[in-house]
Amino acid sequence: MPARRRGGTARKGGTPCRNCWKNWRRSGSTFDIPGKTRRLNELDRELSDPDLWSNAARARQVTQEAGTIRRIVDGYSTLQSDATGLEEMLAMASAEEQELLAEEQEGIQKRVDDLYRETLFTMKHADTAAIVRVKSGAGGTESQDWAGMLSRMFMRWAERHGFKAELLDQQDGEQAGVISSEFIIRGEKAFGMMAPEHGVHRLVRVSPFDSNNRRHTSFASVDVVPEVPEEQIDIHIPDSDLRRDVFRSQGAGGQGVNTTDSAVRLTHLPTGIAVASQVTRSQIKNHEIALQILKQRLYDIEMKKREAEEAKARGEQKKIEWGSQIRSYVLDKQYVKDHRTGVMKHNPDDVLDGDLDELMWAGLEWMAGKRVSEEAGDDE
Repeated sequence: MPARRRGGTARKGGTPCRNCWKNWRRSGSTFDIPGKTRRLNELDRELSDPDLWSNAARARQVTQEAGTIRRIVDGYSTLQSDATGLEEMLAMASAEEQELLAEEQEGIQKRVDDLYRETLFTMKHADTAAIVRVKSGAGGTESQDWAGMLSRMFMRWAERHGFKAELLDQQDGEQAGVISSEFIIRGEKAFGMMAPEHGVHRLVRVSPFDSNNRRHTSFASVDVVPEVPEEQIDIHIPDSDLRRDVFRSQGAGGQGVNTTDSAVRLTHLPTGIAVASQVTRSQIKNHEIALQILKQRLYDIEMKKREAEEAKARGEQKKIEWGSQIRSYVLDKQYVKDHRTGVMKHNPDDVLDGDLDELMWAGLEWMAGKRVSEEAGDDE
């Protein structure tokens, strides 16, 4: 993964910035070691309470949060000691000896980068799987083809990292691409990495479906929610709020095609949210999977609603940005630009083949920086 540095993008070629350690140590706002130490002490006190372990969900949540914070606090302390020792050695070393210390300096820099990345996962449930839905916008075949390209891009990214991507449901377009596609990506910090991809993605290209070779602009939305452990979701859905439809699973043909009506689509009538599963040949299991995904989506809506209400109570006026355009893929001019971070890539074919790491890390930096700015505003 490319090296990142606070307040900017990776240097050309992914070379770490040699001043990152000094800049990082001075910053404090992102690492906030005193604040993290206080929080860790609170969690340790809770972990020492025997009553905690009667609530398995809460115990797991506290243990995970404490483990994450402890890695950062302990890592910072070790790095501070090692870097101070190295600086003292470099100050006394000759030019030749400084060259010999270059490898150790690079090693410390890599540890700084890794620890810095750890602090970027500020969203809840960063360690969980990511439930991803890609939906085509207006524009017929062109938009549906774009949605299909995005789905493949995320699948290829997951494959590059050795993650497992499981297709839940897909509505194919009439000529090409997909109307919508929903899948789960499982792997280390899958939701944390995918979180910056949530939003509207824009494609500009000379359309292969236009006989006059005109330039077209297409949009597709990407919705990313975490797969929250079931015991943490306290949502009951009355049967009267559900419409259940069964249909035949889609397939590419041959012996693998499911010839029974085993796929299930559940529609939550109060919200209009529809979720389908055709993962298995069992209608009962597909119903269970669809119901669980539906609960995940309703839980995510409820969490966002609570956050908005809390922000309103604090007097904050937050701009709703999920529906805004986050990135443009301009194929005829050979670039991809993220509108939040300003990061540009001039290899759109590689990006569409899953080379997303630099864009994702930049998006995580942007999200973390936004959070720090909002917290600083709260303190004023």
